[in-house]
Amino acid sequence: MKKCWCGSGLEYNQCHQDFDKKIKFYKKQGILTPSQKMIKNQKQIAGIRKAATVNNGLLDYIEKHIQTGMTTEDIDIMTNQYLKKHQAHSADLHYEGYPKSICTSVNDVVCHGIPSTKTVLKEGDIINVDATTELNGYYADASRMFMLGNVSDEAKRLVEVTKECLYEGMKTIKPWKSCIGDIGKAIEKHAHQNGYSVVEEFCGHGVGLAMHEDPYVFHFAPNEETVLIVPGMVFTIEPMINQGDKGVHLEYDNDWTVYSDDGLLSAQWEHTFLVTEDGVEIISK
Repeated sequence: MKKCWCGSGLEYNQCHQDFDKKIKFYKKQGILTPSQKMIKNQKQIAGIRKAATVNNGLLDYIEKHIQTGMTTEDIDIMTNQYLKKHQAHSADLHYEGYPKSICTSVNDVVCHGIPSTKTVLKEGDIINVDATTELNGYYADASRMFMLGNVSDEAKRLVEVTKECLYEGMKTIKPWKSCIGDIGKAIEKHAHQNGYSVVEEFCGHGVGLAMHEDPYVFHFAPNEETVLIVPGMVFTIEPMINQGDKGVHLEYDNDWTVYSDDGLLSAQWEHTFLVTEDGVEIISK
């Protein structure tokens, strides 16, 4: 008997044979189905879980220590110390030239804020801390919002609704029944119902064997067909929700930091999800 294409080492008829029959069934109906590269085997999932354990621990560590008066560079230093202690590495560091080990996006920074000694956290700030950990060749990705001190009601509501958007997207994940585009539709609907806009330039993505993989996970209703969601897929959902208009721009002095065009607040939450036979599991948050 032949071995399964997924790399599990198991015989094909004991592994993905029935899976492939289902894929063939949906293809005959004209439904876009995921490529084999999007499907993780059990060994790979176990490796991703270990990376996720470190990534979750890192964000827990930052949550315990983040405070007003520290700089975003202090967060980068904490990141390096924690990852070194756990024999892991930052996937962000040197990725396409990115100079730091974590992203720290404060107030109107939408994403990819670069840690700096010049950025001091103040009372009332909101900050997204986005971490991607590599451990033994496997990757996990997540981000959290932190509110410092006495935060305005408007800022607090944005942070809360953004997290709700993430979970509204998660609720649509039904293996063999929903498509990636359903996630974006749910996120956009909830954001608009609450008077916010969705940034369209950035997306969720497959993750696990690399920092960024297929599929492209929309946070808004796409004008194209998207792939069927099936067991074995691992991807992030990470909506960026703006208080005002959805327009964004790069900071003038680097090719990374993205700001809201109108200078109003932006928030983001990100989890890594594993699609199972029964539903979906959060493995990094």
